Amino acid sequence: MIEARHLRVLRAVATTGSFSAAARELGCTQPAVSQQMKALEATTGTPLLIRTGREMRLTQAGEALVRHATTILAGLTAAEEEIAAIAGLRAGRVRLVSFPSGSSTLVPSALAALRAAHPGTRVSLVEAEPPRSVEMLREGDCDVTLAFRYEGAPGAEEWDDLVVRPLLADRLVCLVPEGHRLAGTESLAIGELADEPWIAGCPRCRRQLVEVCESAGFAPRIDFATDDYPAVVGLVRAGLGVAVLPELALKSVRPKGVRAVAVEPAVQREIVALTLPDLAQVPAVAATLDHLARAATR
Repeated sequence: MIEARHLRVLRAVATTGSFSAAARELGCTQPAVSQQMKALEATTGTPLLIRTGREMRLTQAGEALVRHATTILAGLTAAEEEIAAIAGLRAGRVRLVSFPSGSSTLVPSALAALRAAHPGTRVSLVEAEPPRSVEMLREGDCDVTLAFRYEGAPGAEEWDDLVVRPLLADRLVCLVPEGHRLAGTESLAIGELADEPWIAGCPRCRRQLVEVCESAGFAPRIDFATDDYPAVVGLVRAGLGVAVLPELALKSVRPKGVRAVAVEPAVQREIVALTLPDLAQVPAVAATLDHLARAATR
């Protein structure tokens, strides 16, 4: 295999016309230049230079290799500069996947701070709920995934092969209409709503709701199910049922006409940023994780 260092020596010899001049240009000794030229000719299996006294000229094979060397070395230089730019966060790309309430709360401030600090880094955003968002990470369709899991839920080992950056603990609250009998209370036990119609959220949140209610001794009567948080608030405001939402989701909507009441005992979900171990070493990905973590503390 032809090595780039040998091509640099060949080009220097062709440009300067001698081993000694090439050695001066490259900052090495004449014997070193001669040795590398011999190694290159051994690799190619054909003479590249014709030496006649003090003169030196390229063979036809040497001329062809010098011509290609110019293009190859230019490409390597460009590659080195691009990699240096990415490593120095002067360039780079991060593909981010987030669930909706994360997209509207944590992501905007994190990406604004990232852009201010590293304007050359580009970030794209696609929305997906876990577990699909985690599958996208493993399938190579994104670099960072914002995800969540509920306390005590089975499958805690599902992220064991990933780099997990904890962001925040997101407590669940109950939404009731303003005129509801429990609207003025500071907290309530989920069992106090056993006879109420329910409005459920995303499939994972719906499953969690059922599990929490069953642990309190009843099965919730789910009349409506929607992934759209403003729709949940609207249905509750209209008196069509009650709902449980994460506090983070409430920050992304205007909960007019409803009251948020703490649920006791507390139920919360863990919000995390996930990436693959190799991707965690990429500067732009590491910077994105750092800014997401900072956004979560604000």
